[in-house]
Amino acid sequence: MNVFKFGGASVRDAEGVRNLLQILNTQKTNLIIVVSAMGKMTDALEKVCNYYFHKSAEAWTALEDVKNFHRNIVSQLFGDQEKEIYTRLDTLVQELEEILNSEPSLSYDYEYDRIVSFGELFSSAIVGAYLNKQGRKIKLIDIRKCLKTDETYRNANVNIELSNLLCHKTFTFQDTFMYLTQGFIAGTSTNQTTTLGREGSDYTAAILANLLDAENVTIWKDVPGIMSADPKLYTDTEVLPKLSYREAIELSNFGAKVIHPKTIKPLQNKKIPLFVKSFLHKEEHGSVIRELEEKLKLPPIYINKDNQLLLTLTPRDFSFIAEEKLSRIFGALAKYRLKLNLMQNSAISFSFCIDNNEAIFNSFIHELKDEYEVLYNKNVRLITIRHYTEEIIHKLIGDTPTLVEQRSRLTARFVVRKEE
Repeated sequence: MNVFKFGGASVRDAEGVRNLLQILNTQKTNLIIVVSAMGKMTDALEKVCNYYFHKSAEAWTALEDVKNFHRNIVSQLFGDQEKEIYTRLDTLVQELEEILNSEPSLSYDYEYDRIVSFGELFSSAIVGAYLNKQGRKIKLIDIRKCLKTDETYRNANVNIELSNLLCHKTFTFQDTFMYLTQGFIAGTSTNQTTTLGREGSDYTAAILANLLDAENVTIWKDVPGIMSADPKLYTDTEVLPKLSYREAIELSNFGAKVIHPKTIKPLQNKKIPLFVKSFLHKEEHGSVIRELEEKLKLPPIYINKDNQLLLTLTPRDFSFIAEEKLSRIFGALAKYRLKLNLMQNSAISFSFCIDNNEAIFNSFIHELKDEYEVLYNKNVRLITIRHYTEEIIHKLIGDTPTLVEQRSRLTARFVVRKEE
């Protein structure tokens, strides 16, 4: 049994769904297909959530955009036929409308998971209906019924023991050899919807592979494999044909978009290879992440993370940044589900980068401002260079003023103001 994961770019439009079918038509083994929300739909639903949480009427306009986007794809794939998929689409829209008509709770994370999860529900419903129309006899599974988590909304932790039991009961391959399900989302034991962290569909595929002892996992992307840099930003990039699990974890933790940070561990634990291939060039080898005995000589690999916040906290009582202070800061970060992308401290200040989330920014700052003087820069860029050389640093950074700079044996990192 294998696991295929198709990201948002691979199913961003009707042509992408048709291309997915062509890939599946080459498969003869048992397969679980994991799909993400279509295109940039997660971003669109985040807008709906933010407007709703702040009680803005613009939530309805944003929802109309979501509805029209999916209706357009359904129209191109099915025309006026297959009334069942239109009915399913209307049902999902009505569920979203019921949420928007209700009073939001006081928990942004809870509302986020309730609303943003619809991206995967729309996507899997459309893809499943199209594949069945084309004779693939796909069995659609609601992953929330068998992948169970705690109630840590927006970054839920999987209950491995319970999920293992339920997944083995669900994915039996007795009445089909192809299952379709959603990435990114899961459910609690009380059937509340949770999500596994932004871009968490990779993690879904890895967890299913681990629990069901898959032979391998393939992630289908709009790039020819794992690249030395984002080819949309840089021209001198190259495909990395193979990587160790360890190197892949480092790159994903630094912000490489190809692989979700949590993905590698469940695969490494059972030595399951992970392939990254292009859905545009299906015949190409792509990249593989697996256990490697040899030490690879890798080129400089550089990663950009935009839309970052750089904050500097200085205690108002001029006390040292020691363990007690750090514990307080980390507690606030954990409370708001904010991941540190970089940190640096001096005797009386602590600087760090986090992803910018306007919906919770003011609340997070309010949590700290009584005890700390808070300075921040919005919309900065975090550049990470793995296996750096002075030549590549000069090429990428040059004379650009840096707000923060760090170097270790293998990695150099720079926070710079983003050019307008």
